[in-house]
Amino acid sequence: MILAAGMGSRYGGLKQMDSMGPSGETIMDYSVYDALQAGFGKVVFVIRKDIEADFREMFIEKIGKHIPVEYVIQDLHDLPAGFQVPEGRQKPWGTGHAILAAREVIKEPFAVINADDFYGRDAFQVMADYLAKQTIDSTDYCMVGYPLVNTLSEHGTVNRGVCHVNREGHLVEVVERIGLGWRENIVGFEQDGQWIEVLPKTVVSMNMWGFTPKYFEQSQADFIDFLNEQGQELKSEFFIPSTVSKLIEEGNCIVTVLQTSAKWFGITYQEDRDATVAKIKEMVAAGEYPEKLW
Repeated sequence: MILAAGMGSRYGGLKQMDSMGPSGETIMDYSVYDALQAGFGKVVFVIRKDIEADFREMFIEKIGKHIPVEYVIQDLHDLPAGFQVPEGRQKPWGTGHAILAAREVIKEPFAVINADDFYGRDAFQVMADYLAKQTIDSTDYCMVGYPLVNTLSEHGTVNRGVCHVNREGHLVEVVERIGLGWRENIVGFEQDGQWIEVLPKTVVSMNMWGFTPKYFEQSQADFIDFLNEQGQELKSEFFIPSTVSKLIEEGNCIVTVLQTSAKWFGITYQEDRDATVAKIKEMVAAGEYPEKLW
């Protein structure tokens, strides 16, 4: 599942559809290519209605020649019975809601990724190997973790799921932190007017999760709780990490943090683009990817 419904407000455009590779490939193209090599058997895109026509033209037919492809629309009005969108709200409900948009088309263990993050082939391989061992009703989930310092942007702050991992390699808690970055050589975020330090090597989630269809049921229940508490706010968001943390705390799932040799990189701001294009060019030159993916 590729979450491709983001607005790209900090980037200044639809970065999920921006060409980065030597033959016009997007980051999503490389993600699908890596997933295919790792053994995944289907791709589901979560998009917005207003980009549907362009999206179909750019991706569906091209990628569909190599792997089964479906797409679903993340609709602001797709809410449980009894709830309505508050007047004046335009902001999407967040990544947790995006996952629920695909609940009718995914019936097997699945990975979730962002459209604008380059995760690396080994990350897809360790994810595929883990999911292949799960049944459809298992609550044994997983995520690929990365050191925080390797996921920051030189051009502004970022949002990350900051993780607490125990000695067994299981996720204890993940908290979505807004505005992580550098200040006077200290990594952290601002809270109540104070700069809160976070250790550079702290494991963070880049929204590369591994779930089973059981998660849809659990997430829907948590979404209802979210709507009861924050559904009337115009900018509240329902994040994947909040549901995962709640399930862990209540003993309703186990999340294994997977280790990978892959190097993550991504684009939050327009200024990140040149570095991303250069890194892809280097990997193509080294033979890690063909000059033309499809």
